[in-house]
Amino acid sequence: MSEKKLMKGNEAIAEAAVRGGCRYYFGYPITPQNEIPEYMSWRLPEVGGVFIQAESEISAINMVYGAAGAGGRSMTSSSSPGVSLKQEGISYICGAELPCVIINMVRGGPGLGGIQPAQSDYFQAVKGGGHGDYKMLVYGPATVQEAVDIVYGAFDKAEQYRLPVMILGDGMLGQIMEAVTLPEMRKPGDIKVPEWATVGTHTGADRKIINSLYIEPDVLEALNRTLYARYAAMSEAETMVEEYRVSDAEVIITAYGTVARIAKSTVDILRAAGVKAGLIRPITLYPFPSATYRAAAKKRSVKEFITVELSMGQMVEDVRLAVNGKKPVKFYGRSGGNVMTPEDIARFVTEGK
Repeated sequence: MSEKKLMKGNEAIAEAAVRGGCRYYFGYPITPQNEIPEYMSWRLPEVGGVFIQAESEISAINMVYGAAGAGGRSMTSSSSPGVSLKQEGISYICGAELPCVIINMVRGGPGLGGIQPAQSDYFQAVKGGGHGDYKMLVYGPATVQEAVDIVYGAFDKAEQYRLPVMILGDGMLGQIMEAVTLPEMRKPGDIKVPEWATVGTHTGADRKIINSLYIEPDVLEALNRTLYARYAAMSEAETMVEEYRVSDAEVIITAYGTVARIAKSTVDILRAAGVKAGLIRPITLYPFPSATYRAAAKKRSVKEFITVELSMGQMVEDVRLAVNGKKPVKFYGRSGGNVMTPEDIARFVTEGK
């Protein structure tokens, strides 16, 4: 049965994954997501699952490949430099059409950077950080409860579209403690082994093969067309966005994840000061809710968009593409682990600095 508990973000995400059917976790320690593997190390054996601390991030993602290929609900988690090391394996998993869940609690970069929260992995997540033409279903939750709800259903989505689902969080989301309502544990009978899985029971012409190598150009092109048709269907069905006080807004602030919580307070501050502000918050970062921005840009009342990020400017490019020159799009960001306040954003809106 569902229950309400006060939990740290990383641990709540791990518990949601277990309740959603995850039985295979492979990872390697890196701040600020270490509570996820630590939690999984004792929790998964309680439910008959497998936890392995691999010798590296590269090993971990390839273990995910193997477990997913055998039909297991598998997951890994890391933070920015660790996810960078996983990129080749992620591309292989996408090419092999395998489902899995990947958690990235983003820290500042480039390089090893720092251990403070950031949003500078947006490009890597939504544009495809590895080689080739591929996409993932990418979420940017703003609260621990939203992260729990998304992770709980992420394995279903991954299996439905046969691709990785990535949760793009940050150090704040992973470390804060909030009261969450945990979903019920999935029953064993609710989770079926996919028909394409390599479980060792098929031989000869009926054998199942998991592969991402396609030598014939026409065969590889056909795969890419199949994948992109699937991504288009996913865009139609899975795009999620929140709008806050947008109906009469003249200034639309847009942000995702925990920064959107800060920006929502900014909207209230500006409204109290007589500025008609609103917020658009993408929940799915891919597929990006472009239609929502296009619709807002057509309104005569809207004068400008302001994109707020913990980066030097990444999501702002997708906002500009969606707005398509109809209205000005400005950018305000902090980096290096610095986090803006609601008042900082309000000052940028009113004073441009």
